[in-house]
Amino acid sequence: MKIEIDQESGFCFGVEEVIKTAEDILKKEGNLYCLGEIVHNQREMERLMSLGLVTIDYETYRNIKNCKVLTRAHGEPPETYEIAKNNNIQLIDGTCPIVDRLQKKIRTGYEKMKKTDGQVVIFGKEKHAEVIGLKGQTEGKAIVINYLQELDQIDFSKPIVLYSQTTRNRKEYQELSKEIRKRINTIENGKELIINNTICNQVANREQTIREFARNHDLVLFVSGNNSSNGKMLYQVCKEENPNSRFISAESEITKKWFDKTKSVGICGATSTPEWLMKNVAEKVKKLRS
Repeated sequence: MKIEIDQESGFCFGVEEVIKTAEDILKKEGNLYCLGEIVHNQREMERLMSLGLVTIDYETYRNIKNCKVLTRAHGEPPETYEIAKNNNIQLIDGTCPIVDRLQKKIRTGYEKMKKTDGQVVIFGKEKHAEVIGLKGQTEGKAIVINYLQELDQIDFSKPIVLYSQTTRNRKEYQELSKEIRKRINTIENGKELIINNTICNQVANREQTIREFARNHDLVLFVSGNNSSNGKMLYQVCKEENPNSRFISAESEITKKWFDKTKSVGICGATSTPEWLMKNVAEKVKKLRS
């Protein structure tokens, strides 16, 4: 039986870099606070916790002083940096460079919109860590849209500058942009609409490569944490291309009967899935088939 790990799966650049930063500090100091869960994968979190990483929430963060804290790749709102300054916290900024550039774009767009009584609209999930950081660049005034049904929040008689959370689906963003333009055009003297392409290409391209990968195997094992939005989205992509796809979080969830009459197994995962975990899954499959 052929067993293949998708070479395009696994940590995206931003996650890979912040985890490397955490590992380097932990190797030297033995412990480190991280503001929020560094990656949405429980197995990887367990590994980092065993090295001394301690996850803290925002309430704890507001009350600690004189220490070192790592931020995640998702980015943070300005308030996080103000707290660090006031509490003498050495903030190790793990913001993904792509997210950092997007935050700066949104700040600039917000300043422009303030002058024209316009609106900043973000396509994303309101409570997602990245979106919290993005909305923070607008003094909390950006309108966050997750579905087309939520477009009534927008005043289409005013100028609009539109951005997307970096990990959203490109096709859905295009549909949202098209609908906003359509509604503006129904208004007499419709105002300006600026659409920014802010979806991360590395993440967006995963969808196409994972479709091709899923088609090439009898069975697909998709490895991801249950709390990964990217994992849920990419698993649905796998399922569309190959109905014989299974979502697992660890090798212990694999069942031998899945491999009856199976000649080819593909193993892939989310942008938050560590390579070592996919390799563990491959080893477990080999043992079950030996």
